Amino acid sequence: MIGYGVLTSYPDFTSPEFLTDHIASILDFYAPHAYDPKGGFFHHFLDDGSVYDDTTRHLVSSTRFVFNYASAFLHNGKEKHRQWAAHGLAYLRSHHQMPALRRNLPGHFCWQRNDTDIEDARAMAYGHAFVMLAAAHGVRADIDSAADLLEESWQLMEELFWDADHGAYADERDQTLDILSNYRGQNANMHAVEALLAAYESTNETRYLDRASIISHKFTVAMTGLTNGQIWEHYTTDWQHDWYYNIDNPDDLFKPWGYQPGHQVEWAKLLLQLNRHQPADWHLDRACGLFNSAMEKGWDPVYGGLVYGYAPDNSFCDINKYFWVQAEAIAASWRLFSVTGKQSYRQHYLHLWQWSWDHLVDHKHGAWFRIVTRDGQWIEPYKSPAGKVDYHTLGACYDILDAMKSK
Repeated sequence: MIGYGVLTSYPDFTSPEFLTDHIASILDFYAPHAYDPKGGFFHHFLDDGSVYDDTTRHLVSSTRFVFNYASAFLHNGKEKHRQWAAHGLAYLRSHHQMPALRRNLPGHFCWQRNDTDIEDARAMAYGHAFVMLAAAHGVRADIDSAADLLEESWQLMEELFWDADHGAYADERDQTLDILSNYRGQNANMHAVEALLAAYESTNETRYLDRASIISHKFTVAMTGLTNGQIWEHYTTDWQHDWYYNIDNPDDLFKPWGYQPGHQVEWAKLLLQLNRHQPADWHLDRACGLFNSAMEKGWDPVYGGLVYGYAPDNSFCDINKYFWVQAEAIAASWRLFSVTGKQSYRQHYLHLWQWSWDHLVDHKHGAWFRIVTRDGQWIEPYKSPAGKVDYHTLGACYDILDAMKSK
């Protein structure tokens, strides 16, 4: 049984007006400093919003900024946000896309650059999934060339990473595209599902929806027989569970060891989104199972909040609290409440917001802290290093508003 404190004197977290205002407050944090007139956006912000690295550009941040501003335009209609999304899409073309290395295949997108130098030119399925997500939202925002970019990202994912024999995407290739890494993981596939669903919603092309369904079933059903219904992060080349990959790095940013409560609740949210377009009995069953397991095993009974990771023996392997984990759980809990009507999910929603409001939301400068200690204490001055840009928190609010409209 999960224990919670008593809610007192908090905003009405169930109010669309609260969610809309919170979105605006996060956008306001980035607005004075994020836009780079030379191209794209700055990626590294201190607590007060000032930039501490003005040259490093990571593909994940570059694409997530496009999502942030295209989504903002779709919700508030402000032309500035559409223009900023278009500015970000143009940067993907001009600075992240590499020269084509294969005949009849567009150039892939580099992982990281620093000013004029390409620091990491690998082709990453994770990164290309976010190119697809950015392009899909660009299509919805009616941005020129977004449709072409969406088609190119599909082609790149298809040719560079799709493993038809196993129904999943491989993870990465070297900069020549000739060497495919032996690593296989669920994280890139999870975000590919997110991107595929967005692509379907932008185009109504069933290939995106069908692919999302194949991947979702593999990771949330077929691969969970050995894990008591939970999703393991890492796999071998032939898609067997790799129990030891990154065992000494439970806090890795993209490939952490252990079970990730944040990824389990994120999968729950995606399954419910998939179910809107392609209903199936197993979607809700697995969404409930994944969310319930994450809350049961990942909720900190002493200090509250969801931890970053727990081991197969259910002991915590990373006890810090990350912003994105709570945000994804907030979105998933509201979608589950909307679909099932069960008050338990509404209570999870309220108490996840409460803990985040107390410990992760920066009420002085705006936006959310990236990480805090187990008991919710401030750790570092880096509000938004590469990869953050509050895509998870904005995305959670947008998703909840969408669920409220759909109910």
